[in-house]
Amino acid sequence: MCMNEVIKTILERRSVRKFSDKPIEKEKIELILKAGMASPSARNRQPWKFFVVDDRDLLNKLADELPYAKMLYNAPLCIIPCGDIRDKEDLTAQTFWVQDCSASVQNILIAVQSLGLGAVWTACYPKEDRIKIPQNILNMPEGIIPLCVIPIGYPEDKTEAKDKFKQENIIWNKFQN
Repeated sequence: MCMNEVIKTILERRSVRKFSDKPIEKEKIELILKAGMASPSARNRQPWKFFVVDDRDLLNKLADELPYAKMLYNAPLCIIPCGDIRDKEDLTAQTFWVQDCSASVQNILIAVQSLGLGAVWTACYPKEDRIKIPQNILNMPEGIIPLCVIPIGYPEDKTEAKDKFKQENIIWNKFQN
């Protein structure tokens, strides 16, 4: 099997929930955002906005209110990819923003791993109560919908990634009864 650095990074990616207190370099943050914005989107609409939060008070407020994002208490940073559906005439963005933003999240997670950082995807959308939390705390305008909150930092430990490959989840050509 041909193992290159991209495949290796994808296979080594894991969810990280405990972070050291080491700050993340601005250059790495910019590379992560560039990777997110390099993802495909329907008709190249790029219907996203990325909130980057490194203010400790805001991170703690998000951690206080988001039920599955308590790791924000010790993360130095989070990125919140959001769908921008303010243009009601743009039916492509209205329809495909979730897929488009999800592709950007995967790029972000792979970029994070490749830079020696760790992250975890914590969902907001489609839970209305979770969507409203970052909208309110970060004063998001109407029509900006947070897909998820991604805490990012240097991993506190070196947990190995799980092998998630399952042959039984592969169907060749068509389903056989």
